[in-house]
Amino acid sequence: MPRRDTRRLWRSLVAAKWPVLALGILIVVAVVAAFGPWLAPLDPARQSIGSRLAEPLSAGQGVTHWLGSDVLGRDVLSRLLYGARISLLVGLAAITVGGVVGIVAGLLAGYFGGWVDDLTMRLADMQLAFPFILLAIMFLVVLGPGVGNLILVLGIGQWVTYARIVRAETLALREKEFVEAARALGDGTASILFRTILPNIVAPLTVIASFNVASVILTEAALSFLGLGVPPSVPTWGSMLAESRDTLLANKWWLAVFPGLAIMLTVLSFNILGDWLRDVLDPRLRDR
Repeated sequence: MPRRDTRRLWRSLVAAKWPVLALGILIVVAVVAAFGPWLAPLDPARQSIGSRLAEPLSAGQGVTHWLGSDVLGRDVLSRLLYGARISLLVGLAAITVGGVVGIVAGLLAGYFGGWVDDLTMRLADMQLAFPFILLAIMFLVVLGPGVGNLILVLGIGQWVTYARIVRAETLALREKEFVEAARALGDGTASILFRTILPNIVAPLTVIASFNVASVILTEAALSFLGLGVPPSVPTWGSMLAESRDTLLANKWWLAVFPGLAIMLTVLSFNILGDWLRDVLDPRLRDR
């Protein structure tokens, strides 16, 4: 990105209010995810029946549970910190997998057209014809729980969005003068696709990716809530919500409130940041 555009983005971010707060929250979540094992006060899998369902800020057996403990006496704060790693890892990795597949498919479909375009778009239509959450449940039941399987399934579910956007942009750009000039200079197909066309559609892809990360995090939480995400031994925000179902009637509010807040703030921050990126990177909205 040119230095002038970088300065413009930075000035726009500094002048904004909510995007700055959203970016700050995401930075905190990223730091927590990266250094969770060192920041967590206790082992997230450590059980202590003597301190089960301890209230926030309570102390027992020489241990302070700042956000309380669950039905097995596990520290909620430690599990929350570890859960951030899974949510961000799955979200970013799934977007990377889906983005790579979708971008390549969209470039080929838009540039070559013909049967390549027809095949790609029919595959996309077939996937869109089924609710994705049902497809994810079906694949995870067959493949089994696991972080790798979860990333693969969620990544496959995201490629259609990228493919359709990239195809439309490629159709509009493939006859432009700068693409014709690249052909006249003898550039190969791969060079035209990835060095001439792709840099001109990075802006909408960046916006889509920011929104899709939020969507993937929500989907991961939903699948973990259903017990189909990662193994039960791995703490995630969705599984923490699932474990709180049987204790809500007993007024153990902290078991659902803290993981719910973590999901809400993370997803909301990605959406706010994506909305700001759309306003900044879209020249039609920028000039208003």
